[in-house]
Amino acid sequence: MFPWLGQRLVALYGPFRLLNSYLFLAGVGTTLAALLTWLLLPKLWHRLPKDGGRIYAVGAQESQGKPVSAGLIFVPIFVSVCLLVLPYNWRFGGILLCMLLSMLEGYLDDRTPGGWGEYRLGLADLGISLLAALIICRCKPMVMWLPLFKTPLSVTPWVFVPLATLLLWFSINATNCTDGVDGLSGSLLTLAFTYLGGILYGILGHQEISAYLLVPHYPDGALWDIMAFVMVGVLGGYLWYNANPSMVLMGDAGSRPMGLLLGMLVLASGNPFLILIVAGVVLVNGGTGLLKVALLRFFKIGIFKNIRYPLHDHVRKVAGWSNTQVLVRFMLIQAIGTPLLLVLLFKVR
Repeated sequence: MFPWLGQRLVALYGPFRLLNSYLFLAGVGTTLAALLTWLLLPKLWHRLPKDGGRIYAVGAQESQGKPVSAGLIFVPIFVSVCLLVLPYNWRFGGILLCMLLSMLEGYLDDRTPGGWGEYRLGLADLGISLLAALIICRCKPMVMWLPLFKTPLSVTPWVFVPLATLLLWFSINATNCTDGVDGLSGSLLTLAFTYLGGILYGILGHQEISAYLLVPHYPDGALWDIMAFVMVGVLGGYLWYNANPSMVLMGDAGSRPMGLLLGMLVLASGNPFLILIVAGVVLVNGGTGLLKVALLRFFKIGIFKNIRYPLHDHVRKVAGWSNTQVLVRFMLIQAIGTPLLLVLLFKVR
């Protein structure tokens, strides 16, 4: 909407050209998303289902009775703001639709006594991930760049779509598993989206810098950057009420679409390994638990027997960390580790 208005109003008044500035749109989108989330969450969360607690989670009783499924409120805010600040594009419309589908899946799981069950959720995640992978590649070859290789690769849809689907599925479920400590998943993902937004805008979306660092230039990198920073704004408004002790929980309706967006932004960057760098703590905290369960259930291989998963439950139960210690220490690891790894990723090439 705003870019469309800018193109038509700039002839009347020069400063309207700001409505076509990606940096300006990212700033407006972030601010607007934060304010709307901050204002609307407390007005609407009384309509949300109540958390029943997870049977095996550490400190589950602390969350019981709180409004859950806040994603049902802040994901539509994210979509609405994106429609305002992004130019009209069917591809981005399809991405936003996938996020709404993931939100709806999570909400139905949150409100169902006992949840949907692992296999039903897994199949739903797989279907949404497949649709998102098809939309991202548009059934055309994708230009990808990998660590230690100077020359970008052209990946056919037959290879890209299955691998991208698996990455998106893993990102959704690792993010969902990380949602268990007040403010943890929201804070870690705020860092991840901030780093991704900076990379998409300042490196991959910048022709001269991308050429200097020997990575492909993506003309639409700045548009993906806007989506990343709009989600940062949404999470900022949400974390105002989710800080320990929380007043509202995001639930699957929030964690699943956020995990989907994380995976999509990583794929848009052209380097799937980037997810290990910008969201490594999320993957280790939640993703390794998925690996443990899969190996035990399908291959009868038991690993990490003495470690509880998600990892935040292990450090609370075994190491005696408080919720605040978990949040601050996990954030410090990601905040300090990501810039160091990014330097290695770009400069080693």
